[in-house]
Amino acid sequence: VLKGPWDQVFAAFWQRYPNPYSKHVLTEDIVHREVTPDHKLLSRRLLTKTNRMPRWAERFFPANVAHSVYILEDSIVDPKNRTMTTFTWNINHARLMVVEERCVYRVNPENSNWTEVKREAWVSSSLFGVSRAIQEFGLARFKSNVTKSTKGFEYVLARMQG
Repeated sequence: VLKGPWDQVFAAFWQRYPNPYSKHVLTEDIVHREVTPDHKLLSRRLLTKTNRMPRWAERFFPANVAHSVYILEDSIVDPKNRTMTTFTWNINHARLMVVEERCVYRVNPENSNWTEVKREAWVSSSLFGVSRAIQEFGLARFKSNVTKSTKGFEYVLARMQG
């Protein structure tokens, strides 16, 4: 639950970088944006983030493997129903691991001045023999990163609220 009304959370979403908890986010670029005939805002953004491999994985990959991860983020904003749904996934290093995330932001049913976020994630790997270890690592890292991303979002929201 984010302690801000949906419209502020929606505005903060587009301004969440940079913040002190997201130093790993290097760039964010809008690739596509349109308003649909039913007044929904569709956006696709490309984010570049740094990514440090775990030490145990570094021996499997050459030193010249890119340490940046490119993330696509699709979002659907429905102002009429006051919801925003985001889908994110990495587009490089996909042979090693794919992390997919879906978030739904909506007005909190108990307190209309708050916004609830439902977050789901899927981690997969196609590397034979080590896929389970990679998936477990990816899930653990995702869980720790969710804490940082929530703190960053709350930081941006608090700044907007003064």
